[in-house]
Amino acid sequence: MIHVENLAKNFVLHNQGSVAIPVLAGASFSVAAGECVALVGESGAGKSTVMRILYGNYLAQGGSVSIGGVDITRAAPREILALRRETLGYVSQFLRVVPRVPTLEVVAEPLLALGRTEDEALARARDLLTRLRIPERLWSLSPTTFSGGEQQRVNIARGFAHSYPALLLDEPTASLDATNRETVLSLIEEAKAGGAAIVGIFHDLDARVRVADREIDVTRFTPGRG
Repeated sequence: MIHVENLAKNFVLHNQGSVAIPVLAGASFSVAAGECVALVGESGAGKSTVMRILYGNYLAQGGSVSIGGVDITRAAPREILALRRETLGYVSQFLRVVPRVPTLEVVAEPLLALGRTEDEALARARDLLTRLRIPERLWSLSPTTFSGGEQQRVNIARGFAHSYPALLLDEPTASLDATNRETVLSLIEEAKAGGAAIVGIFHDLDARVRVADREIDVTRFTPGRG
């Protein structure tokens, strides 16, 4: 489902004489359906950079990234948008939503974008918000008014609303209490059982041991570190 081949990434410092800083070289790995792979390595090794390339937020200087048969490194913007809508989900650490949109609609939006009925999308949103213990009295409010932990849970609910065949998870259990952490880990296990190919960053060691089938040390793809 996810295949990375000889990936390379440089950052160019335009305000310092366009100096190119290599951050990835020769990164190669694959993730099968129903498998969770954890990216590990010291801070600055390039874990988040890999995730952003996989999602199409960063351009690569070399190599290829195939997700569901689409090469992210060569795809047109409309192809990447279609991939994100149908195939590739991303749960980041930060909630980014349009202000004033009610929480229930924020969570239902991925399903509505796929053409699901409003009743079906809202029912799924209610189920996830309930599982993640977002009080019903808050569903009609914008999540931008919520606490950090509540926003994170809304972000997780939206990320799991659609059964994406491929899923990127950036610290999904960070700052969660034990009860909500358990719910998130259960959602990840359900996604794996449903055939999702997952790439995640988990600084929570116990969570990583529980849901990840194997680890990839990004340090070995970092020039000067590997």
